[in-house]
Amino acid sequence: MDWFTAPEYWWSRLLFQRGLAAVYLLAFLVAANQFRALLGEHGLTPVPRFLARTPWRRAPSIFHLRYSDGLLTAVAWTGVAVSAALLVGVGDAVPLWAATAMWSLLWLLYLSIVNVGQLWYGFGWESLLLEAGFLAIFLGNARVGPPVAVLWLLRWLLFRLEFGAGLIKIRGDRCWRDLTCLYYHHETQPMPGPLSWWFHHLPRPLHRAEAAANHVTQLVVPFGLFLPQPFASAAAAVIIVTQLWLVASGNFSWLNWIAIILAASALDLSPLLGTGVAAAGPPWHQVLVFAAAALVIVLSYRPARNLVSRRQLMNFSFDPLHLVNTYGAFGSITKVRHEIVIEGTDESALGPQTVWREYGFKGKPGDPRRLPRQFAPYHLRLDWLMWFAAMSPLYAHPWLLDLVGRLLAGDRALLRLLRGNPFPDQPPTYVRALLYRYRFTTRAERRATGAWWHRTLVDEYLPPTALKHGVRSPHGP
Repeated sequence: MDWFTAPEYWWSRLLFQRGLAAVYLLAFLVAANQFRALLGEHGLTPVPRFLARTPWRRAPSIFHLRYSDGLLTAVAWTGVAVSAALLVGVGDAVPLWAATAMWSLLWLLYLSIVNVGQLWYGFGWESLLLEAGFLAIFLGNARVGPPVAVLWLLRWLLFRLEFGAGLIKIRGDRCWRDLTCLYYHHETQPMPGPLSWWFHHLPRPLHRAEAAANHVTQLVVPFGLFLPQPFASAAAAVIIVTQLWLVASGNFSWLNWIAIILAASALDLSPLLGTGVAAAGPPWHQVLVFAAAALVIVLSYRPARNLVSRRQLMNFSFDPLHLVNTYGAFGSITKVRHEIVIEGTDESALGPQTVWREYGFKGKPGDPRRLPRQFAPYHLRLDWLMWFAAMSPLYAHPWLLDLVGRLLAGDRALLRLLRGNPFPDQPPTYVRALLYRYRFTTRAERRATGAWWHRTLVDEYLPPTALKHGVRSPHGP
């Protein structure tokens, strides 16, 4: 490593860039498949309505120039194409300026989507992707050595991600301090995966060991990233193993995978694979690297101060470009799982004998006999918001009523976000929502019933609702 480049991290940069390109590709695919139904011109929370009340300085986006569903589709598929090109190595085959332009384009396009995404894009991994994507612009390609300054900024990002998450837990729910949070978390997390049932049924001493290991990994290990090699590689390896454990235990979009590729950038693989190009980039590239490093250092003041604050903010951006952010997850743990079950009927009159058919979601729990699926790193935005809505109707305002209206109208774009349509021939006459308490079945219940979940009706969440003259109307006496 010299004062500007670190050729021993040539392979680590390769892993980081290819991994980040894969995450970008998935993120743009999610937008192409889901954005129109959720945020399009006729979506649940339309972008044009948001743009009419939001100035550009608060949410910079190319969509302030003009928004249309066609333009959004073009942006999303352009992002897919550029991401795929970088994933297969085009960025290393073109001149440095072209690779820099490709990474810049991805960042600009995804920033434009996130900044009009409202609550559907309010997750910490959106800012994480943008911050990592911004740094990737200055990493160069195979023609130059990895810039030392950018490599250190990647470690600073990983440190804030891990250490911020650890602090928010210690300062938050008491169960993190007494090591009991994982008695509940595998069952109550937003979207359990296919192995979550088994994780939940691990012996309680192992759950306590999981929680203790989490504290060590997030509060102690990140400091090792700033030590000389091989200690930095050892710290990165511990983080990678921990993140893979989280990947196996649930669905957390691409959060864990970005943490893994960030940790990969701190690995020194030169003893195994040798070093790459050591030459520094041309003067214009060096100037860009120094300018970006200076900007990130200046913008790091408030996120760094947030880490030591007793009022620590979680998943917060201090600037509308999401350049340096705060992170954290599960500062409090839900002890009881509630789920909203949406049902419809095609009967014209309601009564005790009315037959209701359930709408199934792709990821969130519904049918108790259905094994939870693995979707991450793909992100099911509607399923995640349904988890929040089950905790409080405030999280469902104003989109859930519009969701019901779209089901009553048989909206095809929205129905494509669901696992299936129980009314394939014509829309239902009434739709209602019920609130259930869900828990994983015990081993004995699983053997006896074949079900993964046990659910108990708690209350009516939304009364039977019909469309009258194109307007939702709750069923009355």
